[in-house]
Amino acid sequence: MPLSPPSCPRTLQHTRTVVYHGYQREDGLWDIEGELQDVKPIATRNLRTGGMRPAGTPIHHMSLRVTVNDQLVVQAIEASMDSVPVAECPQAVAALQKMVGCSMGRGWRQAIQHNLGGVASCTHLRELLFNLATATFQTISESFAAAHPDEPPRFLDQCVGWDRRGNTVREHYPRFYLQPEHAAATPTPERADANAVAPAPQ
Repeated sequence: MPLSPPSCPRTLQHTRTVVYHGYQREDGLWDIEGELQDVKPIATRNLRTGGMRPAGTPIHHMSLRVTVNDQLVVQAIEASMDSVPVAECPQAVAALQKMVGCSMGRGWRQAIQHNLGGVASCTHLRELLFNLATATFQTISESFAAAHPDEPPRFLDQCVGWDRRGNTVREHYPRFYLQPEHAAATPTPERADANAVAPAPQ
């Protein structure tokens, strides 16, 4: 169901587009790519040239490719910055190499902030990396699996649709269904970083 119609007339001021793609490589690794663009429908000041940036010309246009193994550990990372607002922006790319060896499981957001926070890198590259983890989980189906067959899949109890007290879990994962009165006494074992939780399968 789409959003309701706007309640009053309005004018578009800004469009941000973020897209992720996940690829399985022939060497057994995985490439996850993210792309971000910021565009305005009006001309804006170009700080790099001192002139005006034409309407529809990206203010930000940057891309990331992160290569991970089956354990979600970063093997390689690269970025391109095709459109940036100031001349210093491309300097942010070098710090990304500090993410090699980091895991997209527990501590992913903390690793990003530690290695790339503040002036060490770029706000928009950090934003792409934050959510790149969930795109990775969707790409690598094995990442949903529990560490032990007696444990529930990682996505259970991470959204209302997969509430272990709900009908969907009762139908599809009856082994891990919890009667509502027992739910509080039987918490789901902690496995993933709260900020990098595996999303529910689609």
